[in-house]
Parts: sequence; structure tokens; C-alpha cells
Amino acid sequence: MINSISILFPIYNEKLRLKNSLNKIDIFISKKYFKKVEIILINDGSTDQSNELIKLFLLNSKNKKNYKLISYKKNMGKGYALAKGVNLAKNDWILTCDIDLSVELKQIITWDKKFLNKNLYAYFGSRLHKSSIVKKNFIRNMLGYIFRFFIYVIFKLNIDDTQCGFKLYKRNTAKKIFINLTIYRYTHDIEISIICLKNNIKIKELPVIWKHKSNEKVNIFVDPFIMLVSLIKIKFKLY
Repeated sequence: MINSISILFPIYNEKLRLKNSLNKIDIFISKKYFKKVEIILINDGSTDQSNELIKLFLLNSKNKKNYKLISYKKNMGKGYALAKGVNLAKNDWILTCDIDLSVELKQIITWDKKFLNKNLYAYFGSRLHKSSIVKKNFIRNMLGYIFRFFIYVIFKLNIDDTQCGFKLYKRNTAKKIFINLTIYRYTHDIEISIICLKNNIKIKELPVIWKHKSNEKVNIFVDPFIMLVSLIKIKFKLY
């Protein structure tokens, strides 16, 4: 059972989503599902007005004591942002989540009631789980198939969905993983999986309700090439 949880949100140039997402996060805190909730917002070198919007929101939030903001000037990548957040997190469980809330925060309530039983697991949200409900667009589907093919060919990882941003760890497990993270951009999730396997941390994939959100940053012509290059770098770096 979860009594205290730190929820991490890496943020890079998300001014179009922030107001709606932060309001939803605030409502989640107010529901008091858990005894202690810590929200860590990591501004990963945004060049738009994201940082200013976050500060304005926190100034007016009734739950401002539940929030921590990490901000730095240079964009370092999602993996780096999460590692910074994990290092700061204080509560017993750590959840990583995308700021677009493609998986709503209430998903963790279902997980807590039905699935959590062993501390040594890393719990990965999986859009390919038989019980998941997923609404994707064509580009997401296509890139997902391409990426899974690359992962299988290069690493033979027995994980259906490494890339879903909704992941849960006990604090000590998360700190053990992220202190060893060296890949900070596209494919940091792959390194997380490899670190887990090398440290005998079992990965358990759990169902999610996942909905594609607008303002997509994916380029179907460029990103598959970037993915492949990144995976090859990991292969030579870690094996």
C-alpha cells in the first residue's frame, strides 16, 4: 500500500499544456488519496514561458506546500530531468509521469489497490498490456512498432513497452537506478530497463488507460533514425 508518494514531471517547452495539467494535478492533491503527496516539477531548460507559468501557478495554488520546482537553463533531456527529481524525492514511492497526463494520475489508485505487492519491482505502465485501454494516432502507432522492432533486434529485451512515461518505484529502488543512468535523451528508458535487469530488479508491466494528446513533438521521418542511432550507442556503451 502507498502511504507517501513523490510524483515527478519532466517539463520542456510545455506552455500549451501546463495550465490544464497543473490544474488536474492540483485537484489530485486535494482529493487526498495518499497521506503524503510530493509533486516535483523539473523544468528541463525550457525556452518558452513554461517556467514563468509554473511559478505563477504555484503562487496561487492552495497546495503550494506539496510542490517543488527544479529549474536549470540548458536542456539536458528527460532522463537527466528525472534523475534530478529522483535525487530530491523524499517519499516512500516515486512515480514518473508525463506532463501531458496521457495517463491520468488516478491510474496510480488502481495500481495501488490491485497490483502492488513487492518492493523490488519496477512497475512499468504498458500500453500493450492486454487490459490496457489505448487511444493512439497513426504516427504514434507507426513509431511504436519501429521502435519495438529495433529494441528486439538489438537488445532482445523481454519487455513489451519500455517507453510509457508512467513508471513507479520504491524510493531506494529508484535512487539505485537513476544514480547509474548515463543516457539522458530519447532512449533513457532502455537504459533504465537494462540497469534493472543487471541489478536483479524485476520489471512488472501493468495496464494503463492511455490517451494520445495534441501538440505532438514526434517527427515520423526524422525520429526513427535518431532512435536507431541512440540504441546503437547504448549497445556499445553498456555491453
